[in-house]
Amino acid sequence: MQAAMDISARYCQKELEAYGSCVASNPSKWQQMCHELKTKVAKCTSSHPVIQKIKQDCSQEFVKFEQCLKEYQDTPNTCTAQMSRFLGCAETVDISGISTDPAQQPS
Repeated sequence: MQAAMDISARYCQKELEAYGSCVASNPSKWQQMCHELKTKVAKCTSSHPVIQKIKQDCSQEFVKFEQCLKEYQDTPNTCTAQMSRFLGCAETVDISGISTDPAQQPS
């Protein structure tokens, strides 16, 4: 999972920072206020093979985490168990055959 986080930070830093700032600035309405920025992060990160593999292998855990965030928009900290399950799953994903070198990624 750390590799996916590093990749996200490396290739999507601008999008992640804008989304994080929006969420922090709108604690009770972040789901509505930051939707466009969330979409930009998703588009950016979904193009990387490591992240695609994690999303594929851990899709059930990720869906449950997202559902929790939607249900508890005003108190996202309520979803720490779902987040932990998703991150735990992501840690188990085998990414050994996937290149993380940006020069080897399709453009």
